[in-house]
Amino acid sequence: MVDSTQIQLARRPQGWPTHEDFATVTVAYGDLAPGQVRVRNEFLSVDPYMRGRMNDVKSYIPPFALGETMTGGAVGRVEESTSDAHPVGSLVLHNFGWRDVVQEDARGFRVVQEVPGAPHSLHLGVLGLTGMTAYVGLTAIAQLQEGDTVFVSGAAGAVGSAVGQIAKLLGAGRVVGSAGSPEKVALLTGKYGYDAGFDYKAGPVLDQLREAAPDGIDVYFDNVGGDHLEAALAVLNDGGRAAMCGAISGYNAEQAPPGPRNMMNVVKAGLTLKGFTLGNYGHLAPEFREHMTGWFADGRIAWDETVVEGIDHAVDAFLGLMRGENTGKMVVKV
Repeated sequence: MVDSTQIQLARRPQGWPTHEDFATVTVAYGDLAPGQVRVRNEFLSVDPYMRGRMNDVKSYIPPFALGETMTGGAVGRVEESTSDAHPVGSLVLHNFGWRDVVQEDARGFRVVQEVPGAPHSLHLGVLGLTGMTAYVGLTAIAQLQEGDTVFVSGAAGAVGSAVGQIAKLLGAGRVVGSAGSPEKVALLTGKYGYDAGFDYKAGPVLDQLREAAPDGIDVYFDNVGGDHLEAALAVLNDGGRAAMCGAISGYNAEQAPPGPRNMMNVVKAGLTLKGFTLGNYGHLAPEFREHMTGWFADGRIAWDETVVEGIDHAVDAFLGLMRGENTGKMVVKV
């Protein structure tokens, strides 16, 4: 028997989640059945989309079930296997989430190659779905063109920090980002190569965006919604495109936040606003991996992680993410 510590959703949050919405349980695994593997996780991912799945509402993915272990991205080592395709010692990605040990059918695990100079957690970040989200949003959704001016909200987060860099690598002329502190803004214009950045807490977003992008913007990558979306609609040039990735500003609202007051700009300027989730763009994974592997090997991708230690602190990591305490990708080191 092998014990696994797991974090489950105990009740559905009302407004901001609290520790009382979760429960820590111990699950005992017995011998492997044919076609199963046992994996000891090294890192777990916590992500903003998880907040939406805590609500019992229809969405693009089913809600988390009460009394069941939180699922999500994780990377770990195969400790025991009855699958020839998953030998002991293999590094694997999976979506079984918030637990230190997982034992499931081998089909739920994908063997990944170790990348020289990269911690294994990057398979949950810029080398994985986080980086692919940025790539798909810029290419398939926003149809980025060489010379475009791009605005990214939440630009110091996991996806945002990748968006700015990928936009520049794909030929954007100017990239502007918003973040929640002067220190994060300094990272944008230094480490991540943004041309300009601003602290959205320091003044009205629209005023600061107009100053940072005096000639308007062609592409908006939205991670925040709310006042950021309204500001972007005000400065998008004719024919501008917006990739609608997230709206974290409203995830914990107990009532639906009001929509932007200037939606008529979509009509007047011929704008395109398109939402997306990665589930519809899996066919672009090989293209993304080819680009990202080369960029990373050439030292052209900068990254940051906020690492929280211990499976017992997975909830702390998630709550910190929702409060904007992370720079780059937030992960739990098991």
